[in-house]
Amino acid sequence: MDITGEFALDDGISYLNTASSGIGPRRAVEALRTAVAAWSDGTDNWVRDERALGAARAAYARLTGVAADRVAVGSSVTTHVGMIAAALPAGAEVVLADGDFSSLVNPFASRADVTVRAVPLEGVADAVRPETDLVAVSAVQSADGRVADLAAVREAAARHGARVLVDATQAVGWLPLRADGLDYVVCGGYKWLLAPRGVSFLTVREGAEDGLSAQFAGWYAAEDPWGDCYGPVAHLAGSARRFDVMPPLLPYLAGAASLALVEELGVEAIGAHDVALAERFRAGLLRLGHKPVPSGAAASAIVAVPGLGDAAERLAAAGIRVSARAGNLRAAFHLYNTEADVDRLLHVLAG
Repeated sequence: MDITGEFALDDGISYLNTASSGIGPRRAVEALRTAVAAWSDGTDNWVRDERALGAARAAYARLTGVAADRVAVGSSVTTHVGMIAAALPAGAEVVLADGDFSSLVNPFASRADVTVRAVPLEGVADAVRPETDLVAVSAVQSADGRVADLAAVREAAARHGARVLVDATQAVGWLPLRADGLDYVVCGGYKWLLAPRGVSFLTVREGAEDGLSAQFAGWYAAEDPWGDCYGPVAHLAGSARRFDVMPPLLPYLAGAASLALVEELGVEAIGAHDVALAERFRAGLLRLGHKPVPSGAAASAIVAVPGLGDAAERLAAAGIRVSARAGNLRAAFHLYNTEADVDRLLHVLAG
């Protein structure tokens, strides 16, 4: 994968921690520097900022297979999920996966009048029943990289009349995922999409916006934001933009550049590259006598190793950036990684 000149990683560092935060490409860093300079000298350009926001929205739409008018923007996944949780009627039932990420779980768990049923990831589809109103699950589990069987979840939900919310934060950017067949998809852009923190997306399937409240939206969600920004918004946008939560524009300037790179390289190509490195690591772990967590419904770019979480500090001292999650050593492989990074990681683990 040719990314010559796109990243400024030090030669002594193997960064295998994209599941925590991605590395910003040079083009995104330069866009941010230019914007910060303009902000500091009074030449800030709102038109430029809005164009970048529109470019990021459109790029995300193309990456997830939806029209741009189905994409809302914001600054955090939790706000998007909170909007959906707030719209549920009292007595609603939500099916979740055990141990899923708190940003997806807590907005539902914090409602005392909603029933939350958490089941093993592999049993999410089977747990859907006529009483279920919503299934909320991560496409890829943060703690260990397991991939959900979204096709089975979608089919079960449709059979019982439930809606589906997918957190794609650990997926979009390496795992081909179409959001057009899902009611709601949320995604934080600061991991596999290589954007700064503060970039997040929500897709809303046409027809699934009924019942959703725009209570988190302000003037920017108006059909005419500049003409309708005092008092109650008279006319919310007719598209999913009505669910926009006023985004921080500087992160989106950089985010637009990062998403452009992901588009240029292609999610399929990136995914094949990432998964090949993950499989190389899995094979090496087995040779060393370690058993990684099974990847779930499909091969994953994230590899978790139970019982090795304590090795993260030792690896960091050797210049290898990984993370420890839920007792696992977690390594995440992305487009700036190579086979040499995998072999270096295995060499240090072997002592």
